[in-house]
Amino acid sequence: MLPEALQSIALAVAQVRALDEVLDAVVRGLAAQPEWALARLWLIRPGDLCASCPMRAECPDTSRCLHLVASAGTPRHGRKPWTRLDGRFRRFPLGVRKVGRIATTGQGMLLQRVGGDSEWLVDRAWAEREGIRAFAGQPLVFRGEVLGVLAVFSRRELGTREFSWLRTFADHAAVAIANARAFEELARLRERLEQERDYLREEVRDALSFGEIIGRSAPLQRVFQQLEPVAATNASVLILGESGVGKELVARALHERGPRRGRPLIRVNCASIPRELFESEFFGHVKGAFTGALKDRAGRFQLADGGTLFLDEVGEIPLELQGKLLRVLQEGTFERVGEDETRRVDVRVIAATNRDLEREVHEGRFRRDLYYRLSVFPIEVPPLRERTEDIPLLAAHFVRMASARLGRPAPALGAAQLEALQRYDWPGNVRELENVIERAVILSRGAETLRLDLALPEQARRSHASSTRTERQPTPTVVTDTELRRRERENLQAALEAAGGRVYGPGGAASLLGLPPTTLASRMKALGIPKPRSPA
Repeated sequence: MLPEALQSIALAVAQVRALDEVLDAVVRGLAAQPEWALARLWLIRPGDLCASCPMRAECPDTSRCLHLVASAGTPRHGRKPWTRLDGRFRRFPLGVRKVGRIATTGQGMLLQRVGGDSEWLVDRAWAEREGIRAFAGQPLVFRGEVLGVLAVFSRRELGTREFSWLRTFADHAAVAIANARAFEELARLRERLEQERDYLREEVRDALSFGEIIGRSAPLQRVFQQLEPVAATNASVLILGESGVGKELVARALHERGPRRGRPLIRVNCASIPRELFESEFFGHVKGAFTGALKDRAGRFQLADGGTLFLDEVGEIPLELQGKLLRVLQEGTFERVGEDETRRVDVRVIAATNRDLEREVHEGRFRRDLYYRLSVFPIEVPPLRERTEDIPLLAAHFVRMASARLGRPAPALGAAQLEALQRYDWPGNVRELENVIERAVILSRGAETLRLDLALPEQARRSHASSTRTERQPTPTVVTDTELRRRERENLQAALEAAGGRVYGPGGAASLLGLPPTTLASRMKALGIPKPRSPA
């Protein structure tokens, strides 16, 4: 019945794709045969337990060895099944002992229990206790390469016919293992491509919210002049600038004009990564490395291999984690969380921050060596208030974008509106301008002219009037948020009283304040001001 049994096992193994399931199906199928006490399978993998390996003294080469990856068997007297993979024989050096010699020679080995035969088992007491009378081992060979060793321990003597059938079965098992590895590699590559696709989609979506780098101002032209020479290199670049100035667009321009433009640009927001997940996010992890690690995952450095890694808000990385980043930047090597294998990557790094990193270094919050590593070529992006001549171009661009998203005709920008936009100092920079324009497009509701929130021009007028006074003015008093809300509430209530409680229409509170009625109603609700009753 052995040939039929082995054929049945081979058929069952061939229908499994996951490597762990293939290995388990092989040994369980063999161990289920009558009188076959134990079946084990070792695969050739890189050396990893050399310091604690009991066969270290016999090992001729620590770069590779045989790893026990599957075990199944039923001991006598009701003991636990032999499924452990961490026992004395979890590793075999190549060429050492029976299993190691099978892997090195590529030839099978059949041993029967014969008197004082020194080639029998190392643990003779175990063999006596379990009634083991034969050992058979066959190499797992696929396309001329030995993948590992398959061995069985039998409670009866084995004939040459059974040994030959085991050789045939080992060939089938080797094919199944090679196929499972190929499937896993394909799955890994597919997952990496899907992750790259998701990252790229996210990058495209984020990029479209800003569009291209738009402007003709002298400060922006200086940025362009810095971009051109460094983009063609692989040098690290540190992009400096306030929040919202478009540092990510500069990073994308560097990538697209550089030698790695055909490879992915992977963005990492360093401020959004929890400390405990920093290594996993950057370097990846293997299944089971920590709670929640349900499968292998490639990190950002691996995804960016051959391309560019954009470290946004790099100044937010905690000091105790900066050394791990420095190592991969200096050596180009890292290990996944839960894995001993050292991986090598080729990544260009572009970093960005709104912090003064030189001050951070001086005050001990940022590593000096990491700062020098990142700032090979610094580029400072000017704030919007320093390039106000670009505001009309940017505003028109954002009007077109917002209108297209909302499916509305693009309203026109009037001269008074552009003047008001240019007088405002834009603490939120280009991002704030985009948000203001989008809000204005929504409020315009298809009108021919863009309807800006009139609170903005009023604030801009106050800022402009203050900046053009000829005599030096004292520093304005800082008002708390509570006080500011109190004053706004009093102002709105005064307008309502002056308008006789009317919100809408000519002479209404909204008209007196220069606000759209819907905006006034929204602010009244936020400040807890009840809507006036209609006059009787």
